[in-house]
Amino acid sequence: MRKHPILWLILAVVGIGVGWLLLLPSQPSTAAVDPAAYQTELAAARQKKDEFMRNSADSPITNKTTFKGLTYFAPDLSFRVQAKLEPFPEGNREKLVITMTDGSEEVYEKYGHATFTLAGKSCRLLLLTYQKTLTVLFQDATSGHESYGGGRYLEIAPEAVSNNTVILDFNAAYNPYCAYNPTYACPLPPPENKLDVAVKAGERYVAKE
Repeated sequence: MRKHPILWLILAVVGIGVGWLLLLPSQPSTAAVDPAAYQTELAAARQKKDEFMRNSADSPITNKTTFKGLTYFAPDLSFRVQAKLEPFPEGNREKLVITMTDGSEEVYEKYGHATFTLAGKSCRLLLLTYQKTLTVLFQDATSGHESYGGGRYLEIAPEAVSNNTVILDFNAAYNPYCAYNPTYACPLPPPENKLDVAVKAGERYVAKE
């Protein structure tokens, strides 16, 4: 079984609800964020995702009767950053073979690089497209410790890209399904997408003992 980032957008609409879409950086890069409203929206979206994980037949959770909810870092607007986008020429974008957790491979397309500052450090991430969805597969200093070792994902709504800038909201970073169920095959981040900083935002991961 497989789970790709593209399917989260579908689940957001039909399974989790509109609230989860609020976590995607769909606002213009110049949009101001009200901290109180943002935290309220974030909490509501996380609650809806927990409900989906607990009740949906499409959930990767194997034992829903003992599921107590996902774990998250506290909301932190310092991890919602404006990035400069360096897109590759449209119509001439290279393909990139991504290895899956089961050893199989999937072909993505290189969209461009996003450069930004996070925790005082200059960062650069490769943005990819898969079935017309813009996604970021990344690891950071929390991977394998406070977050899933195989990396986390960010989805970016197409309309979020404006004048070669985009908001990357790491509070919306989420774990792939294979973090919760090994029968799923999930894409691994490309080597260049390992950040030196600790991204203490988004979903955490508590390994089963």
